Amino acid sequence: MEDAGQKLKKRREELKLRYRDVEELSEKVASRHKNDEFLIAISRLADIENKGIVPTIYRLYSLAAIYRIDFTELLEWYGIDVSRVPADSATLGTGQSTHLLKFNPLSSGEVHLPIALDPGIDIRRTTYLTRMIQRWGKLPLMLLGSVDVRGQRYAYVGTEDWRMHPLISPGSLVLIDETKRKIINQGWTTEFERPIYFLERRDGYSIGWCNLTDNAVILLGHPASETPPEVYDSADIDVIGQVVGVAMRLDPGRRRRTRS
Repeated sequence: MEDAGQKLKKRREELKLRYRDVEELSEKVASRHKNDEFLIAISRLADIENKGIVPTIYRLYSLAAIYRIDFTELLEWYGIDVSRVPADSATLGTGQSTHLLKFNPLSSGEVHLPIALDPGIDIRRTTYLTRMIQRWGKLPLMLLGSVDVRGQRYAYVGTEDWRMHPLISPGSLVLIDETKRKIINQGWTTEFERPIYFLERRDGYSIGWCNLTDNAVILLGHPASETPPEVYDSADIDVIGQVVGVAMRLDPGRRRRTRS
């Protein structure tokens, strides 16, 4: 199996580039960015190809530009799969407070999707879907064209944020529609229809139901959470958007164990 250095060498030879050519092209990249860290000397390129030396992130950038290779693919050659960042982040236990995510879960990578279902499936009935899947396949996430991500953002509900439990449990990933920022005081009949908002405070973020008065925003939680209402001056809080999707683990005993 080829290592990263061998793959880089093969790509260079496919482009019919000499060591000197790569050095000169990297000089142009370094000049463009006004940073000599992008420069790849001949001796350094030889070490990268033949001795397994790992290039710096700057040199890797130059190689991606010179060899016309996607930067994330080069990272994968060195064992770094950037599509795993959200999953790794979720396992580190650093999310006690509710916050916006700085990465887009749909920006890269592939997802395993069922591409063939049993034609006899009855979507009106509750079904163990795994048993109905005939074939799985991989699909690049960016090809999910039906998902409109332009007006949406993602947020993580902190492990200590129980305000909307049991509708939204701590540790959930939520999808936020930034086009829906107006607080609505009426128009729903059940708790499932009532809009849930994601808010930015001066000292952090919150998720919950809201009531709007002349000069204040009242943040409300689900009654079962036993979280008291909070009142904010409308100038001290910003509505990021409305929660329109949620992914969470279902564990009825988790609340009892963690809060007892």
